Amino acid sequence: MKASAQTLSAATVPEKGWFAVYADLIKARLTLLVLLTTLVGFYVGFHGAMDYALMFHTLLGTALVASGAAALNQLLEREHDAKMRRTQSRPLPSGRLQPVTVMLFGGGCAVAGLIYLALLANPLTSVIGAVTLITYLFLYTPLKRVTWLNTAVGAVPGGLPPLMGWAAARGELDGGGWALFAILAFWQMPHFFAIAWIYRDEYAKAGFQMLPAVDPDGSRTAQQSVSHTLALLAVSLCPFLLHLAGPVYLTGALLLGGAYLGCALHFARRLDLASARRLFFASIVYLPLLLVLLVLDKLR
Repeated sequence: MKASAQTLSAATVPEKGWFAVYADLIKARLTLLVLLTTLVGFYVGFHGAMDYALMFHTLLGTALVASGAAALNQLLEREHDAKMRRTQSRPLPSGRLQPVTVMLFGGGCAVAGLIYLALLANPLTSVIGAVTLITYLFLYTPLKRVTWLNTAVGAVPGGLPPLMGWAAARGELDGGGWALFAILAFWQMPHFFAIAWIYRDEYAKAGFQMLPAVDPDGSRTAQQSVSHTLALLAVSLCPFLLHLAGPVYLTGALLLGGAYLGCALHFARRLDLASARRLFFASIVYLPLLLVLLVLDKLR
């Protein structure tokens, strides 16, 4: 693996500045999504005049934990990433960073983030951050090489950031926070099934047991995509039912959920790359629009 990484680095990997390398290491786009959902959880959960200092501390601590988790995940999966075209240019398989550097950076960020949250947000937020880190690194990551159910397990740490924001804002967990968790958890399933279908050959080559890689005819992938999108449509109504948002949000949630479900049904019928890409793009449009509606139509 070391020799192949050196060959890749020398022969095919373009030069990158240190900022771009570390942006890849912390999975900057994924970390930004984590921060966005944490911010929404905080904003929707907060009562009274906004405490911007607490918001800042919550986001900074969460950013450190998320960055550390992303780096440590790449450390654990570096040999498998080297086998996939979409990941072989990451800092470790490309040889741009060494494992010890990534271990120190990732571990330092994660520990610093948890301590920061405990001291400057509240201990509950730090505990949820620790649960996110542990389930992501020590359950989801190894299970990717064991069973396709890793996607369901991975939905847990993926759904916890808005719950962290909620916990930081309120100092407790209740139905509203868990509703936001459920929305994120169910949203991820068709999102990742679409990605796994597009890259199913690469996942299989790298030894990842994603559902499309072990489901040749696609029937289970289709069923899971539709059922989770339908469940998402249902749970997306909870903020309205719990009096967190008003009728504008309700209307938008129904329209967006219906469109997302339509893309999932189209994918289930066709099971081709075009329909998988449509489902993927629908997922990345759906979530930010739903969160914007939730913020704009928050009931004071």
